Amino acid sequence: MKSSGFIEIDLFPAEVNSPGHPEVVRFKELLEDVAEDYHCGLVFFEIDCGTVVFSFDSDELMADILKILQNDSQSQS
Repeated sequence: MKSSGFIEIDLFPAEVNSPGHPEVVRFKELLEDVAEDYHCGLVFFEIDCGTVVFSFDSDELMADILKILQNDSQSQS
């Protein structure tokens, strides 16, 4: 499987550091559902001190997520 780069987001409090944490499990399931909608796969997922890093094997999905994050960042400025 080919990765289309990585997305890194500070999403949870620093104490959340386990892939088995209920909130992390729910977020990963959400990503897997989105991947299914785009007919691709979640090829990388990691959590470290509340920061989530993930990647899909779809350039289209990765671009769409980056656009959403960029628009959200601009609307909060």
